[in-house]
Amino acid sequence: MDVIAIFDVGKTNKKLLLFDADYRVVFEEQTQFEEILDDDGFHGDDLNRLTTWLKMGLETVLSDERFDVRAVNCTAYGASLVNLDGAGQPVTPLYNYLKPFPENLRQQFFADYGPVGEFGAQTASPDLGMLNSGLQLYWLKYEKPWLYRQIEHALHLPQYCAYVFTGQPFSEVTSLGCHTALWDFGQKKYHRWVAEERMNAFGQMMMPSFLTSPPRPRGGHFGIGIHDSSAALVPYLLAFSEPFLLLSTGTWCITLNPFSTQLLTGDDLRRDCLNYLNFRGDPVRASRLFAGNEHERRVRHLSEYFSVPVDFYKQIPFDSGCVLALRTRFRQAQPEAVSLGSLQDSAFAERILNEFANYKEAYHQLMLDLMAQQITSIRLAKGEISVTKLFVDGGFSRSPIYMNLLAEAFPELEVYASELAQATALGAALVIAPSWNPKSFGREQFGLKRY
Repeated sequence: MDVIAIFDVGKTNKKLLLFDADYRVVFEEQTQFEEILDDDGFHGDDLNRLTTWLKMGLETVLSDERFDVRAVNCTAYGASLVNLDGAGQPVTPLYNYLKPFPENLRQQFFADYGPVGEFGAQTASPDLGMLNSGLQLYWLKYEKPWLYRQIEHALHLPQYCAYVFTGQPFSEVTSLGCHTALWDFGQKKYHRWVAEERMNAFGQMMMPSFLTSPPRPRGGHFGIGIHDSSAALVPYLLAFSEPFLLLSTGTWCITLNPFSTQLLTGDDLRRDCLNYLNFRGDPVRASRLFAGNEHERRVRHLSEYFSVPVDFYKQIPFDSGCVLALRTRFRQAQPEAVSLGSLQDSAFAERILNEFANYKEAYHQLMLDLMAQQITSIRLAKGEISVTKLFVDGGFSRSPIYMNLLAEAFPELEVYASELAQATALGAALVIAPSWNPKSFGREQFGLKRY
């Protein structure tokens, strides 16, 4: 059976999937890694373990006689750099993008290349510290110069995963366009600070997402990797031409609007609305919310408080009566007044759990509070364009509470939960499909459920 192997590296889950020529998942393996401490004692992904998992995973599927691996690609979370020396070996840990960025360095950077608002508009990057991955190398230059001097290539994580297989260092359009503070969207080139700071480790030319290596005897064509949120958008761009919004949910809930030409304002950037680049190199207006991360933290707390399993929320059906009762009893967060940007918690952070009769009530209130922020985030991404469809994929698309609240909030839109299997991994497969698979992909394969 002809297949493509996709490595999908998330913050929480690491997956290896095989898709056949009809883009059906025929093999799936999922694992989670314990985070380790970096050289400053801050937690982050274990780069050595990730590298070993990539190599062993590919060897496993290549040796499986059921499959003929015709191509390989990778997708991974953004805002993370792997810094390699001249021999291709990692110089530093895989630093966590949540690691604090020193305020003195921030002030130094914007004194030279700001002001903040102007720089953010040029690079479509809110002021996010380490989440602006380019500043991770700037931080190393001034805080750890003995390490910085050893770095030959700084690769974004999707491109490092591909590098493990090919040994070829690349910059790629979707990773570079992902709030990195590296790309000048107006000039369509690296921002001037990269040259002025002599960031030679970013010297690789930016390549399109569909680039592949010549076919190899084992594994066929190898892609260069793609940013995960941008990968999730690929199937929709290939199947739908009319304007739509895609809400890709996971650790981050990111609303993507690939049809907007609206310029970013300073207020947009402060509220975590920015531009990405899609696999074609076109801007995508996007607003981000750390809702998946907050949901994970809150359900752990609810699990402990109510003495139930941590995944008990999966058993809770949507109850409109419960929602009405909560709206009557408690003051609700209003979308017009919520705070976005800078990893802001929802109003649930201030709730007192003993005021809820049971887990069901508390969990419905958590979803109401998360939804208040989500509504505003979607409106930011939508901007001024007219759309009729809102697609939701990822973890929250399987939550009837989340989906019903979302449909209620946007009665003017057709709100769909996408049952497209593994949309992010599928996007990574589709973007290099011309290299190995002549079959087309259409909207009939989405399995959409309207709410």
